[in-house]
Amino acid sequence: MRRPMYLSLEYKRSNILRGGLIYCTGDTIAALLLNEFSLIRLIVMVIVGATLYAFEIPNYFRWIDSKTAAYKGIRKSLFKTLLALLYFNPLWIARHVFFIKISMMPLLQISLYSMLSIAFYSFLVNVPISFIANYLIQNKINLRWRFMASAIFSALMAIYYAMSTAWFS
Repeated sequence: MRRPMYLSLEYKRSNILRGGLIYCTGDTIAALLLNEFSLIRLIVMVIVGATLYAFEIPNYFRWIDSKTAAYKGIRKSLFKTLLALLYFNPLWIARHVFFIKISMMPLLQISLYSMLSIAFYSFLVNVPISFIANYLIQNKINLRWRFMASAIFSALMAIYYAMSTAWFS
């Protein structure tokens, strides 16, 4: 008999704190490097990291574990890695760039085409690094610590994404 599937989502205080702190730290470093620091941007990144990312990323990682539970060995490792790469796709990057842009300029000055273009090229250039990092995060780190590891990697990527707006514009 097949068990009914229940929607069980988590939103923990530890992920809220880690998400807010780590994502805003990465973006603040990028903002300082680009001479674009603003208090509003810092607050937006704290809010996004502590809410959206702290909620969706750990739950997606749990979903990856549930979907790959039946696999073994290298097949399982590659499947988990590919699912993580699918999640952090150009649309995810474009959304992150949108949060950066919305904190720095009026909504009408934000170009959807420009954000998607930046996201697409930064994703393509970054695929080898993301593949390795997501392989390690999904396969070598316990689910309990996976969000923090991913947030640290994403904070490094936040620096890259912010720099991408300068490089790929």
